[in-house]
Amino acid sequence: EEQLVESGGGSVQAGGSLRLSCTASGLNFGSVAVGWFRQAPGKEREAVSCISWSGGTIYYTNSVKGRFTASRDNDTVYLEMNSLKPDDTAMYYCVASRIERSVSCPTDTAAIWGQGTQVTVSS
Repeated sequence: EEQLVESGGGSVQAGGSLRLSCTASGLNFGSVAVGWFRQAPGKEREAVSCISWSGGTIYYTNSVKGRFTASRDNDTVYLEMNSLKPDDTAMYYCVASRIERSVSCPTDTAAIWGQGTQVTVSS
């Protein structure tokens, strides 16, 4: 069974840091692009950061540039989040493409989604 599991969410004060991790089972995780998406109540879901299969191409949405860093090894994809703001409060989801050697954010309908991890930033 293909599965993604996120961890590392939690509650922090503004200015704090969290590190999200995403691990996978049942798929060739190291050969596909992986994205971190988030959704806050009443807001649209957005792609926060996406990392290509090789790690050589990384996308960040404008609001997190300079504060978040995505990285990966063979088994895990990470999202280091620094200088957190209350606007970063959301459920964060790890999403893996099904396209081998994919580069861009996994928006294909067959993409695999994790269950999400909650990030709450208080002011």
